[in-house]
Amino acid sequence: MGSVVKEQEVCPNCGHVHTPGDANIGLEKLVKDIREKAKAEVEKLHADAKADSDQILAQAGKRSETIKLTAEEEVAKQASHIVSQEVSAANLLVKRELLNTQKELLDQVYENTRKEIAALPDSFHREAIRKLLTEAKKEVPAGKVYCNARDVAAAKAVIAENAEFAKFTVGEPVDIDGGILVEGEGAALQIDYSYRTFLAKVWESGLKDASDILFG
Repeated sequence: MGSVVKEQEVCPNCGHVHTPGDANIGLEKLVKDIREKAKAEVEKLHADAKADSDQILAQAGKRSETIKLTAEEEVAKQASHIVSQEVSAANLLVKRELLNTQKELLDQVYENTRKEIAALPDSFHREAIRKLLTEAKKEVPAGKVYCNARDVAAAKAVIAENAEFAKFTVGEPVDIDGGILVEGEGAALQIDYSYRTFLAKVWESGLKDASDILFG
């Protein structure tokens, strides 16, 4: 009995005759295609995401650098301002200390000068009293002459030895370094010819010169 050959059906989609094995092969190929497409899509999405991420990171990096630079500039600015203030304060302090030192030195020179004048021989003070009283007599023709205790004897001698001073008398000692104070009759007029007054005038007028000599 001869075998019966079953008529094979033609695929309405491709026009070919498919066997059962062909169906399995087609299914595997379909799955493979789907996987490839999915993989490609995933890789594309990953690449796009990475590109976006890189761009975001780059922008963030630029932003961070800008913030950092701005912060550094601000810190530098503040530091410079602080340093500038500190330098100004230091300069002011140094200047103040220098002025104080200069004043102390000038005061010391003044005091030493006053002491040196006071320590001069009696002959100097006696001659000084005579000259000062001669000047004072032009304004006060008569009155009392005051001097320190050291010069009382010299003042009495000057008045006694010079007839032009006959209308003057010596009063009680006063607290001055040297020189005289002259008071007119009835205390109408007082003249200060003490060393202190003369030295103060000379010192004030010559202070700049003294300062230049001492400090350049």
